[in-house]
Amino acid sequence: MSSGVYQRGEENEGIYGFLVDDIKQEVRRSSRLKCAVCKKNGASVGCYVKSCQKKVHFPCGKQHQFIFQFTDLFPSYCKDHSPTQSLPVSACVSEPMSCSVCLDPIEPVLSYSVLKCPACHGSWFHRDCVQVNQAHSAGMFFFRCTLCNNKDMFQQEMLRMGVHIPERDAAWELEENAYGELLQVYQHCDAKKCLSHNGRTYSSRTGWFQILRCALCGSRGTHRKCGSLKLDETNWACEDCAGAVDGTGRLFAILCLFWSNWAVKGIVFWCYLICCAKNKLEINIDNLMIGRPFLLGGSAREILQELASQTSQHQLSMPVVVNGNKVLEAAMELVKRSDFNPSHALAVRFTSNKHSSSPDTCPGNTRHFLRLLVQQLQDTVFEGPDVKRWLLYVVSFLCPVSLALREDVYFDVGCLLSLSLVHGGPPLGFFSRALYLCLFNFPRDTPLTVEDMGNTGFTDKSASEYLEVAGCTRPVESLSDKDTLVKDIVSFHLITRMQLPVQRFCEGLKTLGVFDQVQMFPGAFVGLFCSSHDKLTADTMAALFTVQFSDQEETVEKETASLCSLVSVGRCATSLEDVLIFATSADVVPAVGFSPSPSLSFLHPLDPAGCIKTTGNWGKRNKLQLGKIH
Repeated sequence: MSSGVYQRGEENEGIYGFLVDDIKQEVRRSSRLKCAVCKKNGASVGCYVKSCQKKVHFPCGKQHQFIFQFTDLFPSYCKDHSPTQSLPVSACVSEPMSCSVCLDPIEPVLSYSVLKCPACHGSWFHRDCVQVNQAHSAGMFFFRCTLCNNKDMFQQEMLRMGVHIPERDAAWELEENAYGELLQVYQHCDAKKCLSHNGRTYSSRTGWFQILRCALCGSRGTHRKCGSLKLDETNWACEDCAGAVDGTGRLFAILCLFWSNWAVKGIVFWCYLICCAKNKLEINIDNLMIGRPFLLGGSAREILQELASQTSQHQLSMPVVVNGNKVLEAAMELVKRSDFNPSHALAVRFTSNKHSSSPDTCPGNTRHFLRLLVQQLQDTVFEGPDVKRWLLYVVSFLCPVSLALREDVYFDVGCLLSLSLVHGGPPLGFFSRALYLCLFNFPRDTPLTVEDMGNTGFTDKSASEYLEVAGCTRPVESLSDKDTLVKDIVSFHLITRMQLPVQRFCEGLKTLGVFDQVQMFPGAFVGLFCSSHDKLTADTMAALFTVQFSDQEETVEKETASLCSLVSVGRCATSLEDVLIFATSADVVPAVGFSPSPSLSFLHPLDPAGCIKTTGNWGKRNKLQLGKIH
């Protein structure tokens, strides 16, 4: 770091390129210079700013916040002229609470002793921590930000701020046999009484005294003789694993107490898989997920209800104003707003006469808005038959696809569909199986076929141009060539061509955690995305409404007869859809269900005409005269 000496030689000359004669000359030069800190001679390090006359010994400079840059010409800077760091004006970064290296509390003020990462601005650390604990250990090949993992910008900034980065491999890579223990397998008999005369660590190649490791955890072992195993047995489970798998312990009882936690569900699911593996049972994951067993956490509706419980229905709301039938335009404006928060409730107001009198936060407005939104998205952003639709490559209201990608329309569409599912919108039901397969890889290992392309509408000229763009213009000399060509065309049309739109669409579906849950349980959600809505039946209505009968036995029989008349198909002029709309303002059951559940009770007025009273989600009571609906 001395100011008067330079690397004039090669790396193998002198001391790392510093020639001996140059070093002696620098010693003579600095012997006449006085240190600004200790006032003694021999101060060989001077500030790189020519107008500054401060000179110090190297140790004195470190104590008084000199910055030494270990790069280029090895310049040094005094405290007054040293480089500094600052936060960009546009950075919205919360103040750090601790050092990202030692995790001790840190003062949130950039200074000589407190540095930050220039890439993420969120990783702050002590100078001594990043120098001693990280740079010296990681070396140039592994030295990077501990938070964002950036390497190039981080290293350049640390060199500028005077952090020395050794030009070598990481310290842990230089240790001899550093990972030798990873090559060792567990070789110890853990039986309560070991019968081997050669000790617990002895293991023969075969026979009674061969050590078998636990097939589940691999961290316990036993001799066949010590574990009372047969001579031909190769699978063995230790007591801890056997207790969890066979249910002899209290693990499952404890897990059931915390069943609402998704992590716990995952633990139980893996225990189930381990049990199947131990008993050599064949597991069909796809069938498991379609059946929505207890281990997988219930149906799609229950999963969406858990996601919906995290939204702030009773706090802030997002106002949405719909002019006429321009629902899609209003929704796009909503997600583009800077204050958009998908967790807030929607306060929808229609400016048309039909809905102008409804209150802003009325669930009827919200459900009607989401129903129209899903329908308009289905008609404008997807193509194909009603229940076999695929993402449009050219969106009708933003053409061509480059503009749709630049405006991030596919992300917004995915965000809106997630918003609709969680906030009470209808089931989708129009995705093609091919689109669902590309999004969530379900059913697994299912190849795409030419039928999944649908009706492309190619003419002879456009088809030849399309094949040329797809790189599929080649002679076909055999049936195998034809099959390969078809696979390449299908792959280009459904995967390669749509890679960026599908990627952004998936990112949008991650809103409110929908994509992650569907990816975890694709079999539970396949009906919600790909199957058309089932027609309402009497059983569906009976399960949907909570019926509140009277306390008097003489009136219960009349109420039961009235209820049967209401839900019996063909005996009532009013359809079941009309009853559902009247009570809940929805013509289909939302994907997330109703909250609270609609209820139905009975009135017994003095006049002979009966009356049914229903309580829906509006928080007020609505009456259906039986004489009018029979």
